[in-house]
Amino acid sequence: MKQRVLVFSPHPDDDLIGCGGSIAKHIGQGDLVTVVYMTSGEAGSLHYSKSDLARIREAEAAKAAAVLGLTDLIFFQRPDGYLNYNRENLIPIINLIREKQPNLVYLPHKNDLHKDHIRTYELVMEACTRASGPWFPECEGQPWSVDIILGYEVWTPLSEVSYIEDITSFMDLKVEALKQHKSQIQDIRYDEAIRGLNRYRGIMSGKGEYCECFQVIKINQFFHLEGRDDHNT
Repeated sequence: MKQRVLVFSPHPDDDLIGCGGSIAKHIGQGDLVTVVYMTSGEAGSLHYSKSDLARIREAEAAKAAAVLGLTDLIFFQRPDGYLNYNRENLIPIINLIREKQPNLVYLPHKNDLHKDHIRTYELVMEACTRASGPWFPECEGQPWSVDIILGYEVWTPLSEVSYIEDITSFMDLKVEALKQHKSQIQDIRYDEAIRGLNRYRGIMSGKGEYCECFQVIKINQFFHLEGRDDHNT
């Protein structure tokens, strides 16, 4: 049965760093994946104006998505570095959850120490709660409850890991996609950093050569991860 997957990324490239291998695996098995970029990452370099960098980074995200075979990208275009928990940002997320009706949501884990990542976590978690109930008539669509919510690691590695995904077969594809974000890796080698972290996770967990690790935030009691051969806990 196909899953409907919704990935929330504070900036273009966070999705790949945190769960790019899992995204590739979902696409490979026919799941429907949508990636939502809260900002366009226009504060991510001193080499360009903000308006130019926003265009560059959205284009880089599209190129990276093409590498993975991902076709559904949404850019909220909120101010990079100034993402706020407010009505303006919350309602579109609620509407999107009700529209897409995801079974699985990925987002930055709750202790990822970057302000935009923290705000993304807070916004998406509250939106998942509000989307599930018959409240807030200013929002669109019918109530929808997400079955599974997983927190991925970007800036701050998880101190406690509760779910491990073997991405060995997709590691090279993940790095190739991340390398499309040339405006970012010219200053900070995120591609090398994440290959190292995923290798560390694989070695220390014994679950694969390369692994992505997650914080389990919610699992519907009727869903069993161990029921899928490609998952490890």
